[in-house]
Amino acid sequence: MTPAEDDSTYTLRRVQAMLGLSRHIVTGLIDAGFVRPTRGPRNEWRFTFQDLMLLRTAHALQAQAIPPRRILRSLARLKAQLPPALPLHGLRITAVGADVAVRDRSGRLHSDSGQLLLDFDVAPVAGSVTILERALPAPPSEADADALFERALSLEETDPAAAEATYLQALALAPELEDAYLNLGAMWDAAGRYSELVRLSDAALQHCPNSALLHFNRAVALDHLGRLDEAAAGYERSLALDPTLADAHFNLAELHQEAGDERGALRHYSAYRRLQR
Repeated sequence: MTPAEDDSTYTLRRVQAMLGLSRHIVTGLIDAGFVRPTRGPRNEWRFTFQDLMLLRTAHALQAQAIPPRRILRSLARLKAQLPPALPLHGLRITAVGADVAVRDRSGRLHSDSGQLLLDFDVAPVAGSVTILERALPAPPSEADADALFERALSLEETDPAAAEATYLQALALAPELEDAYLNLGAMWDAAGRYSELVRLSDAALQHCPNSALLHFNRAVALDHLGRLDEAAAGYERSLALDPTLADAHFNLAELHQEAGDERGALRHYSAYRRLQR
């Protein structure tokens, strides 16, 4: 595996299939500098997980009937107005009428003009015109993420690609949703996508640091990649959090045996057998 393949996993074709984005939108975002994919061994584009999140933002704007040219223009102007230390993918970008706006801690910033954007309607009252402020839509809730999780679960057998994209959508709304990481990780493990599984586990453990299963999944992926010392440390960490993880004992015993540590192997094989009774 080349460094480019290890660092960036998603090809252009796969991004289009997962997110439903046109090639024009993706290449426009690249030209505008919003995503910087690397090149694979055949000179194909490779996108990171962070790129995927930004591309999903463009997809959401496209779904609200914002013309592609306006998406690219608005995001380009927005990027020019924001300080470098503020990551674009950390903001909530949406459409208000025909405009593209970004919400930050200070309110709504109109990306075309840089002015605060007021979200209002006009309505006739007693022969005159009154401005009625419209309540901002409620931010996505945990219930939305749970619904996406259930949908992803139902799609796993019939449409794995859609299930994967839906799990990612759920995690974008609720990054602490441990079961979504576990289910998506199981899919990637079964498909042999171990480099992706390591990156997913790293992101998951930022939000769920005390999950024994997430540490175990990361160790399994590292094990398959031949990063054995890191894998052993991951298995040890999972067992420190949950000593009843029989498979962690077994895998750790195998690593000790490969390293010629018969005593360590015997200790973990014995623990595995006790837990299997």
